[in-house]
Parts: sequence; C-alpha cells; structure tokens
Amino acid sequence: MNVEELVRETLWEQADRVPPAPPGLADRVLGVRRRRRNRRLASVATAAAAVVGIAVAVPLLDSGGPGDVRPSRVLDSGAVRAHPDQSPPREAIAAGRTVLAAYYTRRIVPESGHRVAGVRTYWLLDPRTGRYEKDDRWSSVAVAPGLRTAAVLERRLPASRIGLLDLATGEVERWIPVARGVGGLAFSADGRRLVATTYNENPDLYERSTDPGTGETVLAPRFGIRPRTGFQILDVASGSKRPWVPVASDRNVLGDADFSFSRTGDLLYARVAGPRDGMQQFYGLTGRKVAPPANERHLRSDVGARLSPDGRLAAWGLVAEPHHTSYSAIRDPLTGKEITRVRGADLLAWADDKRLIAWERDPDTVEYRPRLVLVTIGSKDVVPLSGYQKPDAAYHWQDWQPVFAQR
Repeated sequence: MNVEELVRETLWEQADRVPPAPPGLADRVLGVRRRRRNRRLASVATAAAAVVGIAVAVPLLDSGGPGDVRPSRVLDSGAVRAHPDQSPPREAIAAGRTVLAAYYTRRIVPESGHRVAGVRTYWLLDPRTGRYEKDDRWSSVAVAPGLRTAAVLERRLPASRIGLLDLATGEVERWIPVARGVGGLAFSADGRRLVATTYNENPDLYERSTDPGTGETVLAPRFGIRPRTGFQILDVASGSKRPWVPVASDRNVLGDADFSFSRTGDLLYARVAGPRDGMQQFYGLTGRKVAPPANERHLRSDVGARLSPDGRLAAWGLVAEPHHTSYSAIRDPLTGKEITRVRGADLLAWADDKRLIAWERDPDTVEYRPRLVLVTIGSKDVVPLSGYQKPDAAYHWQDWQPVFAQR
C-alpha cells in the first residue's frame, strides 16, 4: 500500500467513526450548489440588462430556504395522501415519514436462448407538482431521504457511471464514473453514502421456461449463475469513492442480490436464498462476512419495512390469510418472538412507530390483486392508499412496484 492509499484508508476509517449526519444532508449540500449556481446566473442576467440599457425583471431564483422546491402538502407534512382510485398512481401517495417517491413497471425483452431481460420504466415524483412523471432513461433508481436527489443508472447494465438526478428539474447534477460495472444502488439511512453493487453482467436477466403442469410461461432468477462481483461505497456530497471491494459470490446468492446498508450504516447486507437468518447475509465494509447486528438478526431481506423508526419492532412476513384477508407478523427484533399481527400481505415501509404501508390483497378474488394500504398495529382497519393492481397475465408480475423514501 503506497502513501496515498494509506492516507485515503485512514480518512475513511475516521469518517466511519463520525456520528451520522441528519437525514437529507447530501440533498442540502447539492441544494447549496444549485442555489449558488442560480445566484451566478441571476447576476449575469442583471449585468447584461444593465449593459444594453433595457429594464429586465430578473426572476427571484433563490428563495433562501433549504426546502424551496418542496411543497409542504407533499413532502413537509406527515399527513396521509391517498388516491384509492389510481393504479398506477398519478398523484403523490404518502403517510407519516414515508413517501412513494417513485414506481416502476417491467417488460420482457428476449435475450439469447432461454434468457430474457426484465426492463424497467420509472415514474418519478415531481416535488413541485406532486405528480408522478415518466422517465424512461434509467434502469435503476434509488431516492435519497428528503426526495430531492436520486441516484440513477443508465439503460445498459452493468453501468459505467452513476448519475445524481435533481428530482425537481429532472436533470443530472453530476456523473460519477466507476471502474467496475454497477447494477444496483442503495443509500444509507442518513443519505450521506451510496453503495453501488457491481456485476459482470446484467443482474436483471431471467430464465424462461414452461411449467409442465399448467403450460404457463415461468420466469425465475438464474440460480447457479452469480454475476455479482462486489461493491463500492461513495460519498454523495463529494463524489469520492472508497476502493472497490470484491466479494466472492456465495452459492446461495440470488441473481439480483444488491447490497444495502444496515440501520447504522456500519455494515452491509444482501439477500440470499434459503431460510437461514431471514435470507440475508451481512458483511463488513471490507467485504468480510460478519454476524448480523443484534436488532437486525431476526429480520427478513424480502420484507421491505424491516425495523420500526424507534428500533423496537420488526416487520415480518405473511403468517395468515383467513378468507383472503392477509395478516403479517410483528416481532421483537432482539428475540424474534412474535408480538402481534397486523393487516397486510407484504409490509413495505414504516409510516411511524405504529403504522405501516403494506400490500393488501383484494379479498373478493382468488387472484392476487394487491393495493397499497396504511395499516395500524392493534387495529383491523386499513386505509386504502392506491387502487388494486392488475396482475401480469403472462408472467404473474405485479403491474407496478413501489420505491419509498423518507420525507
């Protein structure tokens, strides 16, 4: 290791010991840059008007506040915003601390042999209008806390650069080149860092076959094919990158096993096949396999909600469906013991310490047609947030998939 690498590693180690910054720090830093740029543009426009001697009214480009593009009715309020008549949604859906920041649909594109690619098309929430706008430039989108910035990958995977997209303008503020191809992105809980999962081929490839019993077309992850190669951690505000970390593919790794940050951000985890430890494997930031944190040991990698905001409750999977009414378990995160049950077939995100956003199936049909609902611990009532989905008749995929972020 040369002197430059030694200094870089020492700085990263010191940074890891610094307490996390408040949520949305990276967005505020990027916002400062935007406002500085806007002030420069305003100054140039004023000077030009003076030179030509024409009285031009220069618009006020900077309101001075960090939330100048965040309408309170969408992002700054914890109120429930529901549109039970819309599926996919056209207007913002939110509850408590959580907003549906984006959603995507998928279509199948044939590749060679029996392989097909699942190609995503995203609709992103415009914080100025509170509406979802189609943006078909990206293969993958991760939204930072604060809903101002999204990390994006271009269509061709693995991607050679990562974009930081301004959600208010739809423009990429900065491109961060990477030496290893990236196929997945995830922000830390405070929005300061981004983990990029690297692959040697497109992670959204599937094997297409025919079910001998029903004759239906079936798509499955390519088990035994492990294109994931490792990860790289980036600082969002500066764009600086830690050295790429190779991670040998476990034989149980799923095809799209992206890395995500633990609650505290000092570990990573990825989904693996099988029931062990909730189908998740934890890693240190140097790539070494480690034991799960005590409060994340009994979580499931396929349940998006995970820990409650106060860390006292763990969202678990589906446990009962009497008469097509779904119930999921809430467990003690330290012991794994079930505490209670709550409505919902799939717990997606915590709205606060007592309420969650979930998929709830249509109880009037055998077919799985879910809608987004707000459920409350200790209550059987649900608040519909979206309309029911229409399942994909060919591949049994849901019509659209949500991407959540904190306000």
